[in-house]
Amino acid sequence: MTTATILAGTPGYRPSEEEAFMNERQLEYFKQKLNAWREDILRESRETLSHLQKETENHPDVADRASSETDRSLELRTRDRQRKLISKIDEAIRRIDEGSYGYCEETGEPINLARLEARPIATLSLEAQERHERRERVHRDD
Repeated sequence: MTTATILAGTPGYRPSEEEAFMNERQLEYFKQKLNAWREDILRESRETLSHLQKETENHPDVADRASSETDRSLELRTRDRQRKLISKIDEAIRRIDEGSYGYCEETGEPINLARLEARPIATLSLEAQERHERRERVHRDD
C-alpha cells in the first residue's frame, strides 16, 4: 500500500487548493471515490435485478399490472443511465492512471477541485462546460 493510499484513506481528508494540483494523494482520493461510487451503483443494480426477478407475478387487476409495468420500465431506464455512468467512471479512472485526470479536455487547464468533488467524472472546466451548453442550446434552437 502506498503512502498516498494511506493518506487519501484518512477519514476527513479532502483535497485542498493549498496542495499541488493532482498530486499522488489527490489522485488516490479521487480514484477511491470513483471506485466506491462504481461499487454502489453495481450493488444497487444487483438489488434491482433481484427485485425484478422476484416481481414477476401476474397481477389480476389491470391497474396493478399497469403500475407494475411502469415501475419496471422506470427501473430499467434508471439502470441504463447508471450503466452509462459506470462507463464514465471507468473512463475517469483510466484518466487517473494515464495522468490526465483533473484537466479540462478542451483547454488543458485544471478543473476546480470543488467541481471534481461534486462531479468526479467531469472532463471540462466549469467555463468550458458552460460554453458547451450554450453551443448546444444555440444548435437545438435552430
